[in-house]
Amino acid sequence: MTRPSDRSIYLASRSPRRRDLLTQIGVRFHLLLFRADPEPDPDLDETVLRGETPAVYVKRVARAKAEAGWARLERRNLPRAPVLSADTTVALQGRILGKPGNREEAAEMLSALSGKRHEVLTAVALKYDTRLEVALSESEVQFCELGAEAIREYLATGEADDKAGAYAIQGRAARYITEIRGSHSGIVGLPLYETAQLIQRLSGHSERRNTR
Repeated sequence: MTRPSDRSIYLASRSPRRRDLLTQIGVRFHLLLFRADPEPDPDLDETVLRGETPAVYVKRVARAKAEAGWARLERRNLPRAPVLSADTTVALQGRILGKPGNREEAAEMLSALSGKRHEVLTAVALKYDTRLEVALSESEVQFCELGAEAIREYLATGEADDKAGAYAIQGRAARYITEIRGSHSGIVGLPLYETAQLIQRLSGHSERRNTR
């Protein structure tokens, strides 16, 4: 295994929230995917498989994103460095609530979450060469009761359009949340403790390999 060219990583995500979170803990990174990037990932399938639990689902998708990112790095002949990816989903009593396809679906999700406690799961994957590490963060979020008018007002902001579970805890939806248990950064989309541990573990592995 060759050693990464420097201490930075590639981020295989278009999420500005994940960029902000990495910056928060001082991780240097390069963007591997861009919001207007025309290059598709033909092998990346985010469809929930029959019988798949939320935890298995997010770990599978995070791994697939990391693998696709590494393949993209090699196709572009970029300098080698670890590729970080993540996937977040909301689960209510075992039912996976992904990104809503439209406002009607978003309203249904918010109605289902109203007054209930649900799970937010984020899996993080870090790939370098043949090594692939994955970590899972599981948190709980309690919503207050949401009336039809509150849901309509929230949907009108557009904030729910591309969010798992149809809400963003770092945005206006924070006023509907009465309690969280777990990782706030994991609920936002990148659990910082788990991410830092993955980077440290992979960096240590690379250093040991290169001192033999």
